[in-house]
Amino acid sequence: MRTLAIGDIHGGLKALTQLLERAGVAKDDTLIFLGDYVDGWSESAQVIQYLIELSKVNNCNFIKGNHDAWCEQWLASGFVNDVWFQHGGKETIESYNGFSEDDKKAHLNFFEDMEMYHIDVKNRLFVHAGFTSMHGVEKEYNVQIFYFDRTLWEMALTMDKRIKKDSSLYPNRLKHYSEIYIGHTPTLNYNRTEPMNAVNVWDIDTGAAFNGRLSAIDVNTKEVFQSDRVMDLYPNENGRNKN
Repeated sequence: MRTLAIGDIHGGLKALTQLLERAGVAKDDTLIFLGDYVDGWSESAQVIQYLIELSKVNNCNFIKGNHDAWCEQWLASGFVNDVWFQHGGKETIESYNGFSEDDKKAHLNFFEDMEMYHIDVKNRLFVHAGFTSMHGVEKEYNVQIFYFDRTLWEMALTMDKRIKKDSSLYPNRLKHYSEIYIGHTPTLNYNRTEPMNAVNVWDIDTGAAFNGRLSAIDVNTKEVFQSDRVMDLYPNENGRNKN
């Protein structure tokens, strides 16, 4: 049995199905999705429908990302956040053409049931972006931080690796969990095309929304699986590269 952490999908259903096939996902694998299922490529609604069906076969954990929160708001009330619309929301709304009101209600339930974070039996934390409380995620004061924060990753990147975990200089935020898995910040920002590791934090967002690939990592062995570049799977689209 494996546990796979999967990065930001952003409406790339073709990349998702290709990735799961390349990873040889079996029914006894646990899949932990790190959020941002929608906004970017043209199949956001189709991604949600696929994940709903997948969860009937595999043990899945779905973490909520910021794009998912925007889409949930639209499905619940019809409100279109301006920032969301300009950063993939337009394509997501269009992807729902042909979906019934019952379908949309089922998708809304799916978004509402998403976790803000997940901690497994080995004390590994999975969260979309990060957290700021020195006391851990349970003490975070604002749930939006879970899907917007970048300071956790920035801190991990700048830490001196010679500082040991039992040192008084080691950040308290990092002491609570054996490992932390995040998405949200594309590794393409650092000219990296595969998941990145800094101290005990792993960034699995490899820029599928842009000109990168969709990635998964076996959290036990650290084996990485990737799709083709998502833009090559949708050659007539721009994803979020236009933004």
